[in-house]
Amino acid sequence: MSVVFESTIKMVENSKSDWFIELKDTQSGDIVICKDLQEYSRQIEELGKKYNGIIDEVKWGKDVNVHPAIIDTVRFEMSKLQRDLEEETGKPLIGEEAR
Repeated sequence: MSVVFESTIKMVENSKSDWFIELKDTQSGDIVICKDLQEYSRQIEELGKKYNGIIDEVKWGKDVNVHPAIIDTVRFEMSKLQRDLEEETGKPLIGEEAR
């Protein structure tokens, strides 16, 4: 049984710039709303605890009304968060072959 999480970028209702990430555990059906990537990082770790921290896949998506500039912002912030975590742990989060 694979552990798959779905992460969907969505816009805050009636906003053109405020976004959030809906994080779904496809095994349990649990859904968590994350207002930023720091909260997303904490929540994915918390949800992953019931699987001993082993998550096989994270599927990313976005709602149709999410502007490409928002996607760029999320990618930039995720990249920064990844670099910070790699510096903190002293090892890459993903294998070199995946880069």
